[in-house]
Amino acid sequence: MTAAAKTLRKIPATVVTGFLGSGKTTLLRHLLENAGGLRIAVIVNEFGEAGVDGEILRECALRCGGEGEGEGQIYELANGCLCCTVQEEFFPVMRELAARRESVDHILIETSGLALPKPLVQAFNWPEIAAACTVDAVIAVVDSPAAAAGQFAANPKAVQAQREADENLDHESPLHELFEDQLQAADLVVLNKSDEVDAAQLEQLRRQLSAELPPQVKLITAVHGRVAPHLLLGLGLASEQNIEARPSHHDTLPEDHDHDEFGAVTVELGAVELEPLLAGVRAVCAAHTVYRVKGFADLPGKAMRLVVHGVGGRLRHYFDRPWAAGERRTQLVFIGGAGLSEAEVRRRLAGFVVGSRAA
Repeated sequence: MTAAAKTLRKIPATVVTGFLGSGKTTLLRHLLENAGGLRIAVIVNEFGEAGVDGEILRECALRCGGEGEGEGQIYELANGCLCCTVQEEFFPVMRELAARRESVDHILIETSGLALPKPLVQAFNWPEIAAACTVDAVIAVVDSPAAAAGQFAANPKAVQAQREADENLDHESPLHELFEDQLQAADLVVLNKSDEVDAAQLEQLRRQLSAELPPQVKLITAVHGRVAPHLLLGLGLASEQNIEARPSHHDTLPEDHDHDEFGAVTVELGAVELEPLLAGVRAVCAAHTVYRVKGFADLPGKAMRLVVHGVGGRLRHYFDRPWAAGERRTQLVFIGGAGLSEAEVRRRLAGFVVGSRAA
């Protein structure tokens, strides 16, 4: 493709939506690791103080894109869910990407769990964005065990905490309505964590969701967000052109909503042993209202950084990359209710690990 053709072409953008804990970041991480040389820009609607989700994706982009190619490709929008801050947060980033479209092959957009896909997709019809970008597809990631249980998110309280944490959020509705809006905007639905339900539950979930979806919307299953990139990228659906025809509970949004307080405690530690650390985190979660835990851990004798994250009572961990010089540390963010106490978090952790200090 000539330089002139690259300048004239539209950058395809894939919007990934789904509730907190459904596996959106894991799916994006898998896509980046298997991008096959595509130069991908990622917009992540970060929630929490440490920027953990964004950093995980940034490190993957740097590692997978080759030296220098991935730099500057991750954009974290932390000031509210994208559908409510389109003009203030999203538009400037898209304008920047449009200006350098010759160096970007694809855009991945991870929304917060509360973002309504429809207003975001509608923004691609704005003249400055429409001239340079198109929505390749909207992907809805579903937490299969949660949806099979009828609660849509693994931890509905965590979703509520996320709602209360966002001062810019201008829509509030029952969880099932948000779930239906995400499905109605989707071009493809990924039933993630399919290994955590049995065959009968999975088939029942397929039937239930298929009854709510237009016939052209397909459902595929995934474990740990592993979906072949060719199934998600390059679909060429131009979703912004027909988004108006897709129903939404929020086509008319209420103007004002009150939001309660929430708590977020950042704890920094030195090197820690894995099992005592996990035991300490579980102790904090058992004793207090904790909706989400995320962060990194420095394990003695290990050259790789350990990523730790949890939703509800479920904790997961994996090594993501080698430590860079001078950065080894353990940092965890606990997101919970208004009563979450820094002193209590420190005290609970101190029974298992030493040297903790809350920030």
